[in-house]
Amino acid sequence: MIRRQWCRTPYNLLAHMKDVSLTAQHTRSQQLYWILQIGGWGIYTLLKDVGATTFLDLPWLKTTLELVVLSALGLAVSHWLRNYVRRHQWTALSIPKLAAQIAFAGLMAGIPLGILTQLTDVADLQGPNSKSHEYAAGLSVNMTVTIQTLLQIFNWAILYVFWLTIYFTAVGLREYRTVRLTQSELARALQLAELRLLKSQLNPHFLFNSLNTVRSLIADNPSRAQIAVTRLANTLRYTLRSRHDELVTFAQELDIVTDYLDLESMRFEDRLRIQKDISADTANVYIPVMLLQTLVENAIKHGIAELPSGGLLKLSAVLENGMLKVEIENPRPDATNLAAGEGVGLRNARDRLRLLFGDRASLELDLSAPGVALARLRIPQQR
Repeated sequence: MIRRQWCRTPYNLLAHMKDVSLTAQHTRSQQLYWILQIGGWGIYTLLKDVGATTFLDLPWLKTTLELVVLSALGLAVSHWLRNYVRRHQWTALSIPKLAAQIAFAGLMAGIPLGILTQLTDVADLQGPNSKSHEYAAGLSVNMTVTIQTLLQIFNWAILYVFWLTIYFTAVGLREYRTVRLTQSELARALQLAELRLLKSQLNPHFLFNSLNTVRSLIADNPSRAQIAVTRLANTLRYTLRSRHDELVTFAQELDIVTDYLDLESMRFEDRLRIQKDISADTANVYIPVMLLQTLVENAIKHGIAELPSGGLLKLSAVLENGMLKVEIENPRPDATNLAAGEGVGLRNARDRLRLLFGDRASLELDLSAPGVALARLRIPQQR
C-alpha cells in the first residue's frame, strides 16, 4: 500500500501544481477586475466632480460627497450585475438575445439610480434645475421634474449598457484566448502522443533487424557474435536512455550509427564498405532521435543487403546557412522501385519531421539514377 501511494505521488503533485496555477490565475483575474472597477468609477467621479465645481459653481464638498455616494452605489450595482450575469450564464446567449438582455438590465439598473440622482445637486449636470427654470419652456413643475428624472434614468441606463458591453467584450476575448490556448495544448498533446506512437513502432523494428544480425553471427563466428552483442547492447541502452527525448545532437546520433554500422559490418564483412564525410560544425545540431539510424538501416536493408557483391554506403553531413544537410547514398538492385524504398522507416521518419519541424524540414528519397538510392535530409538548426 505504501509503495502504491508513493508511485502515485508524482501524479498527485502534478494535479496540485495545476490547482495552484488555476488558483493564481483566478486571483490575478479578480485583482485586475477590482483595479478596473475602482479605477473606472473613480475617473468617472473625478470628471463629474470637476465639471460640477468648475462649470456649474456647485459647492465642492457637498458635490464631491454626493458623487462619491452615487459612484459607490453605481459600482455596487455593476458588481451585482456581474455576479448575476455569471450566475445565469449570459455568455451562452446568442448576440441578439444578449443585446436585448443588456439593454433591459441597463434600464433596470438605471431607474433607481436615476431617481436618486434627481434628488441631488449634481442633477444639474444633466440639464437645468427645475427650481430656476420651471417655467422656461411653458411646462409645469411636475412635467419638468419628470423629464429630468427620465433623463437621469436614461443616462444611467446608457452608462450600464456601456459597462456591460465592455464587460462582455473582455469576457469574450478572455474565453477566446482560453480556447486558443486549450486547442494549442490539445494539439501539442496529440502531437506528443503521435510521436510516442511512431517511436514505439520504430524501436521494435530496429531491434528485430539487429537481432537477425546477431543470430546470423552466432553460428558462423561466436567470438564476433559476442562483440555484436556488445554493440547491440550499446544501441539498446541509447534507445532506452533517449525514449523520453524527441531530439538529440547529431554527434550522439552519429555515435549510435557507428555502432550499428560496426554491427552490420560483422554480418556483411567485405560486402559492406563505408565512407563518411562529416563536417565538424554539425555535431551540436539537434535531430530527431533514431532518425539517422533509420536512414542508414534503410540503405542497407533495401540496398546493399539485396546485392550479392554488396556496395559502398556514403554518409555525408554539412551545415549551410543554418540548415543541416545530410545525404546517404547506397547502391540498389535495378529492379527496386519507389514503393519498395518507401518502407515503414521512411514513412515514420517523414511523419516525425512533420510533427517536429513542420515544412521547415524535408526528407527525399531519390531513385532516379539507375542502381543508386540517395536519401536527402534537411533539418533547420535549433537555437
